[in-house]
Amino acid sequence: MCELLGMSANVPTDIYFSLSGLIPRGGQTGPHKDGWGITFYEGMGCRTFKDPQACCESPVARFVQEYPIKSEAVIAHIRQANRGVVSLENTHPFTRELWGRNWTYAHNGQLTGYEHLPTGFYSPVGQTDSEHAFCWLLNRLQEKYPQPPQDWRGVFHDIILLADELRQFGVFNMLLSDGRYVLAYCSTNLHWITRRAPFGKARLTDSDVEIDFSQHTNPDDVVSVIATQPLTGNEQWQKINQGEAVLFHYGERIDSLL
Repeated sequence: MCELLGMSANVPTDIYFSLSGLIPRGGQTGPHKDGWGITFYEGMGCRTFKDPQACCESPVARFVQEYPIKSEAVIAHIRQANRGVVSLENTHPFTRELWGRNWTYAHNGQLTGYEHLPTGFYSPVGQTDSEHAFCWLLNRLQEKYPQPPQDWRGVFHDIILLADELRQFGVFNMLLSDGRYVLAYCSTNLHWITRRAPFGKARLTDSDVEIDFSQHTNPDDVVSVIATQPLTGNEQWQKINQGEAVLFHYGERIDSLL
């Protein structure tokens, strides 16, 4: 299985600390050595960095750690290949345009019998079940909303229903973002935490790194982090129930999509 990492914040925020907890799991403390990638949103644009190498050995990963990109939404993924060869085109996250926005997606799990799902305009580039599922999901949304929608909560409610369908084909843990919203859908394992004032200290479980967030934040900052497994050992992470989703909008959790 792969591992996911996401962030949603109300101000441009760097993800160096959380990324430092994820990178060792990509071939050092974990088996996810078949590639890694990360997408940072900046306004209407986004930057994606990918490498089919294990991220614990990747020069691209070192570059990203040393390049202090600040973003309000981030999607990252470390891969343990089960569908498709180890290659750049099969490396998450995947990005496509819909309604004039860049949508970014990463999947953890394995699907079986998905090949018949029609993808329409959104043809997969690689061979993974993950990218096929993403193209199918976007195609279904485009069919239902040929014009840009106004009710975004309704859109994400529809996305959750589509994720429910995909979960029938196997394990489907997903992170999805358009730069404003970050959606986490859980099939087996996903956890989240929201950090806000008063900020305290946090220590990573996979490396000897501790940070005092009060030294790097302002009182009004709100930052939510989503990960397959908790990244820190001294904080209270929330586990998402199987078949449920959590939606974040600029750091804040949206309680209801109805």
